[in-house]
This record gives sequence, structure tokens and C-alpha cells, in this order.
Amino acid sequence: MLQLALILLMIGLGLYGLATSRHLIKSIIFLNVVEASVILFFLRLFYISEGGVPILPSLGAEPVDPIPQALMITTIVIGASVTALALMMSIKIYHQYGTLDWKILLNKEDNQ
Repeated sequence: MLQLALILLMIGLGLYGLATSRHLIKSIIFLNVVEASVILFFLRLFYISEGGVPILPSLGAEPVDPIPQALMITTIVIGASVTALALMMSIKIYHQYGTLDWKILLNKEDNQ
């Protein structure tokens, strides 16, 4: 139960950081915090204490479903790709506008 509370706290902190951060790089970092927290939450939901290996169900333990783990590995790879793309785009934005501040960027877009 404590694990779920800590995971939900991490999700809340990440969302709070996303909502209050004015810097683009900090927003990307908070997005990664939320992503990691959701992955931990999903894996915790499907955790089976003393679960058995799925390919050897005859050992008496309840076999663990490997699908959630495979989905989370895919999520990690996609998250790393999205982070790399977001960081590359932030470099391009900085070269174009000279800042990574959300408020300044939004005001520059309104003025153009």
C-alpha cells in the first residue's frame, strides 16, 4: 500500500511540475517523471508475490503474466524516443527564438 501511495505521489509531483514549470527542459524532465511513475504503477498493479515463471507452470506457484512487462519495456523505448525528439526540438526552438521560457515563446507566437 505504501508503494502505491509513493507512486501516486510521484505522479502528482510530476503533474504539478508540468503545470508550473516555465522552462521547456524542466517540462520534459517532469514528463519523464510522470512516465516513469505510470510505468511503476502499472507494474505494481500486476505484481504477484512469489509468482512463478510462466514457461514452467508445473512448479506449483501461480505463473506471472509476462504481457504487462513486455508492454512496459515498449513504453520505455517509446518514452526514450519521445524524450530525444523533444530535446532535439527544444534545441531548434532555442536557436530560432533564443529562449526556452514558455511564456516568452507563447507571446512571440501571438505577436507574429
